[in-house]
Amino acid sequence: MEKLYIGIDLGGTYIKGGIIDDKGKIKAFKEVPSERQSGAEKVTNNIIDLVNGLVLESGLTIKDICGLGVGVPGIVNQETGTVIFATNLKWENYPLARILKEKLNFDKEIKIGNDANLALIGEYKFGAGKNYKDLVFITLGTGVGGGVISDGKLITGNGGAGAELGHSVIVAGGRKCNCGRKGCFERYASANALISYAVEEVRKNPASLMNGLRITGKTPFEYYEKDESAKKAVDKYIYYLALGLINYANIFRPQIILLGGGISKEGEKLIKPLEEFMKNELFAYGKAPDVEIKISSLKNDAGFIGAAAQFIEN
Repeated sequence: MEKLYIGIDLGGTYIKGGIIDDKGKIKAFKEVPSERQSGAEKVTNNIIDLVNGLVLESGLTIKDICGLGVGVPGIVNQETGTVIFATNLKWENYPLARILKEKLNFDKEIKIGNDANLALIGEYKFGAGKNYKDLVFITLGTGVGGGVISDGKLITGNGGAGAELGHSVIVAGGRKCNCGRKGCFERYASANALISYAVEEVRKNPASLMNGLRITGKTPFEYYEKDESAKKAVDKYIYYLALGLINYANIFRPQIILLGGGISKEGEKLIKPLEEFMKNELFAYGKAPDVEIKISSLKNDAGFIGAAAQFIEN
C-alpha cells in the first residue's frame, strides 16, 4: 500500500509544501508566503494552513499522512524538534514540532531539520546526487545554506549545529551579516547579495538599463549581455560564489557540488564560469580527483521533497 508524507520547506519569502509518496513522487504541491516579519506564530499558522490545504485539496485527511517533515533555515535539535536558532527568522528555542503536532492534531511523527541538509537528502535520494557518496549542496536564496554528505553520511556536527556553510567568512572584516559576523559567505553569495551589487552599480551608473527597474536576483543575469552595470554585478557575484565553493571543495573534496535555490535557475550562466575558477584555483587540480559542479535536478522542490524523504528508505 502506498505511503504518503508531507514535506515543508520554510524559506525566508515562501513556504513550499508537498505530499510525497514513498518513491519520491510529488502528489500535490502548494506554496504560501512565509510572512516572517510577522513573527513565529504567524509563520507557524501559515505552515498549518498549507498542510491543511494540501490534505483537503487531495481528498485526504491528516490521518492518511504517515509523517510530516519540515526544513528550517537554522540550527535544529532534531530529537526535540526545536529550532534552536534561525537568524533570518529571528527564532530562538522555538518548539516547532510540538506546536505543529498540537495544532494539527497529528498523531504520527514530525521531523524538523535544517533546510539545506534536507534539500541535500532530497537530491541524494531522488535527484542529481543519487549516484554519489560525497556531496556538498549549496542553496542560493534569501540566504545561503549548505549541507555535506561524506561517504554516504550526512554531517550535522555537534547538536546538529554543523555544516553552516553560509556563515564561513570569505572576506575578513567584510559586510555585516545577519548572524552578527562580518564577511560571511551568505553576505556575498545570496540572492540579496547579488541584488545589492546590482543596486550599487546602478548608483554608479544612472545610465544603466537597470535604472528604474525593481531589481531581483534575475535582473542582472537578464541584462548581462547588454548592460555593463549588470555584467559587473554578476561577475562580482560569481567571483565571491567561487571563493566559497573552492574552499568547500578543498576542505571536503566531494565528488560533486550541487547548487540549488533561486539563483541556481541561471544554470550554465553560473556553471561555466565556476568551472573555470575551479580549474584555476582548486588544490591539486588535475592531480587529485576532480570536483563536478551541477545544478540541483529537483530545483526548488528539493527542500520539501527532502523534508519528506527523512521518512523514506531507498
